Amino acid sequence: MSYAGSQALKDLFAGGHFATVKAHSYRWQAFVRWCRSEDDPDYNDARQIDRQTLQDYAAYLRHQIKQGELCIATAQNRLSSVNRTLSALRGDQIASPSQALGQKRSTVRTRAPDGQDHQQVQRVLEVLGEQHHERLAAIVLLARTTGMRLREAILADLPRLHREAEHLDRINIQDGTKGGRSGASAPRWIVVNEEVKAALQLARNASPPRSRNLLARDESYSVFLHQTVLPARQTLHEQGLMGFHELRAAYACERYEQLTGHAAPINGGHCYRIDHVLDQRARQQISLELGHNRIDVVSAFIGRVT
Repeated sequence: MSYAGSQALKDLFAGGHFATVKAHSYRWQAFVRWCRSEDDPDYNDARQIDRQTLQDYAAYLRHQIKQGELCIATAQNRLSSVNRTLSALRGDQIASPSQALGQKRSTVRTRAPDGQDHQQVQRVLEVLGEQHHERLAAIVLLARTTGMRLREAILADLPRLHREAEHLDRINIQDGTKGGRSGASAPRWIVVNEEVKAALQLARNASPPRSRNLLARDESYSVFLHQTVLPARQTLHEQGLMGFHELRAAYACERYEQLTGHAAPINGGHCYRIDHVLDQRARQQISLELGHNRIDVVSAFIGRVT
């Protein structure tokens, strides 16, 4: 089922649209792992999938949302990719992801992000260190100080970033980026300060021998994610941090205040009323630094205009 889904997607997109195929395949693999698990269907043939199977998977995703393991958008994307892959395999789909989940995604943040308090982040780092999760501590600090996504922090080319930090006073996030946004056509420069240098140093210290990133040379991203990263989320929750994505939002709020001199809207700021142009410039800059290049997405990190 795993191979068949990937091949069907490649055929559907006629060998092109590599980033789209990769994204759908990654989410399809998550569905396949669920299908193979002992607690769930425990089968590996796409012909066995029926509407009840997909309703059960939607219920599983709803539970993950309630537990804080997934955001609504991620769950909807997973169902959309299952839809697309089944369509390519068999020609049928389920109901719309929002209907299946019974929830609609929100593009505007309504709750201040966790991790804005540097002391809270320091406590998280200390606890992870005590548990010998040095690589996870490095991910936390990279996400908080540079706005990296989880995948970007894990796959970051640490020697290159160190050189850029030392010689250019800025770093270009290019590895593990979403939707193929990498290379000279999509530069994503982040200004380096002492906090960023400390995060890079922590990551370099945590990097396994002869590795350029946080993965061991014989370790896959998927294995590290599911055997090391996901089990440690309980530790983050115990420290009041709902997930790594919160750290990106905390970074965005801090950058907004640095760029405008006003608190982010989610923190009670009113820059939009005072200086609309300044607010829009800050949002545009933050969208570039977060790797979205869409100003409307920033509201999901810092809140709506006030």
